[in-house]
Amino acid sequence: MSQVKKRTETAPEHRWKLEDIFPSQEAWDKEYQDTKELLKKAEDFQGKLSSPDAVKACFELEDKISLHTERLYVYSNMKHHEDTAEPEYQALSEKSKKLSVEAGEALSFITPEILSLSDDELNKLIQAPELAFYKLTLEEMLRQKAHVLSKAEEALLAQVGNISSAPSTIFSLINNADMKFPKVKNEDGDEVELTHGSYITFLESKNRDVRRNAFKTMYETYSKQKNTLAATLSANVTKNLFYSRARKYPSALEMSLFGDNIDKAVYTNLIDTIHEALPLLQRYMTLRKKLLKVDELHMYDLFAPLVEEFDMKITYDEAKEIVTDALKPLGQDYLEVLKGSFNNGWIDIYENEGKRSGAYSWGAYGTHPYVLLNHKDNLNSMFTLAHEMGHAMHSYLSDTNQEYRYAQYTIFLAEVASTLNEALLMDYLLKKTTNPKEKMYLLTYYADQFRTTVFRQTMFAEFEMLIHARAEAGESLTPQDFSKIYYDLNVKYHGTEMAVDKDIEMEWARIPHFYNSFYVYKYATGFSAATSFSKQILDEGQPAVDRYLGFLQSGGSDFSLNILKKAGVDMSSPEPIRQAMDVFKGLIEQMEELTGK
Repeated sequence: MSQVKKRTETAPEHRWKLEDIFPSQEAWDKEYQDTKELLKKAEDFQGKLSSPDAVKACFELEDKISLHTERLYVYSNMKHHEDTAEPEYQALSEKSKKLSVEAGEALSFITPEILSLSDDELNKLIQAPELAFYKLTLEEMLRQKAHVLSKAEEALLAQVGNISSAPSTIFSLINNADMKFPKVKNEDGDEVELTHGSYITFLESKNRDVRRNAFKTMYETYSKQKNTLAATLSANVTKNLFYSRARKYPSALEMSLFGDNIDKAVYTNLIDTIHEALPLLQRYMTLRKKLLKVDELHMYDLFAPLVEEFDMKITYDEAKEIVTDALKPLGQDYLEVLKGSFNNGWIDIYENEGKRSGAYSWGAYGTHPYVLLNHKDNLNSMFTLAHEMGHAMHSYLSDTNQEYRYAQYTIFLAEVASTLNEALLMDYLLKKTTNPKEKMYLLTYYADQFRTTVFRQTMFAEFEMLIHARAEAGESLTPQDFSKIYYDLNVKYHGTEMAVDKDIEMEWARIPHFYNSFYVYKYATGFSAATSFSKQILDEGQPAVDRYLGFLQSGGSDFSLNILKKAGVDMSSPEPIRQAMDVFKGLIEQMEELTGK
């Protein structure tokens, strides 16, 4: 294996150009000092936010401080990510984090002070002509007002904050630090320690005994801690109930959705529509059983490779070319920016010593976005390039079409643009390939994304809804309750073709997302919205492309559901999820055809 290069040995054309944000350390230092000075001006507005002029000047200062702080923070952290062992940028990263905290504290009076106004006074501000640009901000404050408590109550809730993070902290310590797994045999018959990281590798083994042993060992270990882990998850549910009641929400679910202004129907509609589509998932299970040539399909067979690993060697230059071709349906303007990004220092391409792992898209308003990659010459890295460029193009088009305050899109929307690019790339590759082996490899890759991102995350979302509803009805949440609810869901989703192993009833105990409640549904809605967009773009052409580009340009200038709806994807209806299921059905049909069903 070739030696990983040092940062200094990386070719300049393979590195991002962070000097587009700050040309020098002196420029960073100057902006840091200027921002420190701006922070002092914030206190001039305290106690004065009742007139339109004062509110406007205060919002302008808030935007200025936020933008400077963001630029300093993004630059210092991206420099740190180039080589995490480099002490100079570790220190700079810490310095910018402290500044972000100071900025947050300096500006923290704004929302409570405006919310202390009467509804009548607040409505006058909303209607004031000089505050027309800030109308959305003020309307959002008014919407939140019903759930903001008195000063004394808010102070009390703030003090409870440390206690409320306890369930998540305790779970994390049990799960990551205290829990030790026994050794299991790998494919070579060697005893290897089972870890969170190696578990999925064991489940992807071609050797069924290896998969079975890892699976059983994992859940037997969790089962020994079931009482503690149930108490921890139950405490997290209780915390959610406490906050939802204290803040006068009808339920914990509605409290969680309120921030994004998402109606409860979006959540329940996702679950109901996926229930309709369960026969498709079960049909895929039947196909999986046939391809694996097993008498019974077990839970530990879900990640086993269905076809021989198809080695697709794709260099970075080839990946760029293929991704560009695959995204042609998005039109010339989109492609021009995309091609420019490849040549103008947006992307940090290869691994180097000390570089942060993984991939992301990031940046600061006023400068082009940036993408960090650790490119390997394979299919996965090509999909990662398409995915991250989806985020980057979303940020670029939002930033160039929106003022700073309304440029940032929500997490609810974030995964749509990235997943759409992957969907178009997959469609392109499937249409282009003439090799049945390659086609089968791509089909299973895509079908498993539907299984894990749509079906599995929706099942998680349903589990969360059921356990919270149970607690809200005053019923118990014992380890047995959690296990029964979870096991029954697995049976319901996977159907009679699957031998649903008893051990799976403990899986709830190892899902960290359950401590970030009612979050996972966004994976399923984002994937469905992206699949719906890609289907519309491929079927309709230009009108659908125009709507989609409008979505990318909208940033956070409206509520997420409204932005999607204007672009032709109404997540409050079953339609986008049904469109995604049509695509999934097409994949299964192609797989069945290739296997000669």
